[in-house]
Amino acid sequence: MNAHGRVHKYGDNVDTDVIIPARYLNTSSPEQLAKYCMTDIDPDFVHRAKTGDIMVANKNFGCGSSREHAPIAIKASGISCVIAATFARIFYRNAINIGLAILECEDAAREIQAGDEINVDFSTGIIQNLTAGKTYQAQPFPPFIQNIITKGGLLNSIVGSETSTNP
Repeated sequence: MNAHGRVHKYGDNVDTDVIIPARYLNTSSPEQLAKYCMTDIDPDFVHRAKTGDIMVANKNFGCGSSREHAPIAIKASGISCVIAATFARIFYRNAINIGLAILECEDAAREIQAGDEINVDFSTGIIQNLTAGKTYQAQPFPPFIQNIITKGGLLNSIVGSETSTNP
């Protein structure tokens, strides 16, 4: 499983209220949420983001409220992966639950710039900055989390995998 795209870069402490502002939470439609993703800190994001692009941020990405709408908005906007130095724990779990690939890598988060073209191999954790010619090593997810992300979220990963023990 890989991701390849152009980078949208953000700083420290990007909270869920700027990822998807509360005034747009009157819907849970991924398509509607995507229209307002990052609008308060990057009004042009929704016009620049292309399917497969990658979001890179520094420390504590996804802090703030525990709303699941934030990773849904990011994923629905076409972002294939978020790389950050660190993630807020609730965002981290919510991202996995909805099948948004995320990786923690401090060096990559610090050095990768907006507009860089990068490739990510989720099975190895290798992040290649094709623009700068640099490679970074993130901790890859274990196979069961890779399965959740590949299948598009936790619910999709368990549907059909349960066997009934009832006669």
